[in-house]
Amino acid sequence: MTEKRQNVQITGRVLYLTKDPDLLRAQLYEGVDLPYDPDRELIDNISTDELTPGWVCYYYDDTLARYCLVGLRGGVVKKDAIKDGGFGVIVSGVSKGCGSSRETAPFSELKAGVQLVIAKNIEKIYGQNCQNIGLLTSTDFGLIERVQNGESIPIGEFTKGLDPIATEIVEHGGLFAFNKARLAGDVVPPVTATSARPMTLCEKIIANRAIADAATGAEGIPAVQPGDALFVRTDVRFSHEYVTPMAESLFKMGLGDDAKVHDPGSVFAFRDHLTFLDRVMPEAHVKMGLREQAASLATVQQSFSERQGVRLYGEVERGGKPAGSEGICHNIVIEDLALPGQLVIGTDSHTCMAGVLGCFAFGVGSTDMANSWFTMDVRVRVPESARVELHGELRDGVSAKDVMLKLLSDAFFKTGEGIGKVLEFGGPGMASLGIDERATLTNMAVEAGGFTGIIEADDVVLDYLEQQRGVGRSELEARVVRADEGASYCKTFTIDLATVEPMVATPGDPRNGVPLGGLGDEVKIDIAYGGSCTGGKKEDMDMYASVVRRAVEAGRSIPDGVRCYIQFGSQRIRDYAESMGYVQLFEGAGVELIDPSCGACIKAGPGVSDDPSQVTVSAINRNFPGRSGPGQVYLASPYVVVASAFLGRIGAPGEL
Repeated sequence: MTEKRQNVQITGRVLYLTKDPDLLRAQLYEGVDLPYDPDRELIDNISTDELTPGWVCYYYDDTLARYCLVGLRGGVVKKDAIKDGGFGVIVSGVSKGCGSSRETAPFSELKAGVQLVIAKNIEKIYGQNCQNIGLLTSTDFGLIERVQNGESIPIGEFTKGLDPIATEIVEHGGLFAFNKARLAGDVVPPVTATSARPMTLCEKIIANRAIADAATGAEGIPAVQPGDALFVRTDVRFSHEYVTPMAESLFKMGLGDDAKVHDPGSVFAFRDHLTFLDRVMPEAHVKMGLREQAASLATVQQSFSERQGVRLYGEVERGGKPAGSEGICHNIVIEDLALPGQLVIGTDSHTCMAGVLGCFAFGVGSTDMANSWFTMDVRVRVPESARVELHGELRDGVSAKDVMLKLLSDAFFKTGEGIGKVLEFGGPGMASLGIDERATLTNMAVEAGGFTGIIEADDVVLDYLEQQRGVGRSELEARVVRADEGASYCKTFTIDLATVEPMVATPGDPRNGVPLGGLGDEVKIDIAYGGSCTGGKKEDMDMYASVVRRAVEAGRSIPDGVRCYIQFGSQRIRDYAESMGYVQLFEGAGVELIDPSCGACIKAGPGVSDDPSQVTVSAINRNFPGRSGPGQVYLASPYVVVASAFLGRIGAPGEL
């Protein structure tokens, strides 16, 4: 039987991630230890991109320790600084670990010697990844003095507020140790005894997919409520090349070299993130051997897929020439894989995009995925849901991206209150939005710190699935899950779509939304980028085309010094653009087209900046420091992105 931790003695120095770069530098390189000061300004919203920038994720072993936090804004943290600094505790401000679900982020901290992370808020996926690998987290700044005094701290101090399963995982030192005990029968996860109650959309799907009996695998319980902890059966499990190798390494480490994926028909792999990396990899990274390291990710993933019988969505050719990926994983999951009422997990925070189909879809880390390959289930603490009621219709030139940037700018999300919440979108205004616009809403729920986004499947969704996938109407209708009348929501937002203005999120965070008209001084741009899972859909192509056509008719051209890119989310989306005449229109106007891939969104393809002075206006979903290169990134709708390309500054189509 695995021994559980009773007390923890944390050793090493305390590193305060201060807004003062001189103080940060002194701690890292001069051996200065700062006393705890509650008034000291700490960096907020430290994303996982800053903990391990995209290029660092080419590694998936102890090498990650050498590059911990090298992406932190300001460039103070250098290679080996955390590992060689002897730090046992890292302290920061609001919202630690926002953004990507990459488990490399906390793994780099752990392997650098960090044992405890303290912040005012811990983001949901990052926090769960920390639990899974044995890295302790807390929001209790009072622990700092106790650590510095050498106190042996009861493990209970680190499990306050956690559900019973998370508590067991922390006590066991990680998810694999816990699951070994679980599979051996030494630990029996609790089965919720919540009485029947009105439930939200996600609560009902969780109750339907709950493991009611671990011995028989029976599914379904009467009800759940926020805070309940349980294991739920998955319907779709997927990973991309950034994460598959690390997950396989953990899979073998935990279960042996001969371990087999259970039900490989429901497991999928994607070669979609690094397709065009060679085009933009800096020479310095090439000299570091990162080209070969990155290429190895795809090789390892392909080998894993072949051995395990997993469907790999890889690269394709058109006319005998390379034409990018089959599609970005999130677009393909909607096009090919997910169905209403299902439970979908993926090793990417934007897995939530599939919630547009009325399924419960969310991102997980490498350890959760590796475990699910064997157990076919994943742990969930039932989240609270916030309801977003939409009324009316959007005006011309306004899109769902503007709706999300407006919503994200609310204090509820900016202060971290939205962390771990489900955003359940609905209301009569939903009928005016097509499936691609709806997908923008669910996709960007994670930018709110949310658990996921979800929309009840209606005729728009069922018509799409019937036509796109050939699924019978009666089967689809039987799958639809609806929220109960009287379900409880932690907060309700009401948005009149007719009042939404074009929005822009200023650099640094998607929650920095301001009306385009209130942006202030003219913002000249160097790059306009339309693409990614968020901005590379069919309806996005319609928006780009409407603005490009307007600009061409007005005699406009893209100014010298400005580059405009449009990237397709999948091969089907490219086919659509060709059939509509958009490809010819775009190319004739000087727009540079890019085949399907995640690309510049993750600093891995054309459209990235290469100098801090460059300014990008982008249709992607997040603009954390360094996300798409060293330049400044403004987020905007497809309309504004392409209009800005022709204006040479951030502006609206009406200005053309």
